Amino acid sequence: MAHTIEHKPEQNRFEIHVDGTLAGHADYTVTGNVRDFDHTVTDPAFRGQGLAGKLVSAALDSSRADGVQIATSCSYVEKFVAQNTEYQDLLA
Repeated sequence: MAHTIEHKPEQNRFEIHVDGTLAGHADYTVTGNVRDFDHTVTDPAFRGQGLAGKLVSAALDSSRADGVQIATSCSYVEKFVAQNTEYQDLLA
């Protein structure tokens, strides 16, 4: 299955699509120079494939490239950052 990840800044979200179908999203709110990731969802039909991790990794890489810090109100993103220490420098 081919997947693509798209940043939709006008909606404050990152989306992951599998074969053209929306499989999940990571939503955030913006306060100053901080993206607070507050909600991550994977469609039940696509769970167990590691898509949430790919989505969050891409969202955090994009945040780094955009020069913004992050907050982790979403428990999944909080756990992901704790387990992937290369992203901890992004924490506000």
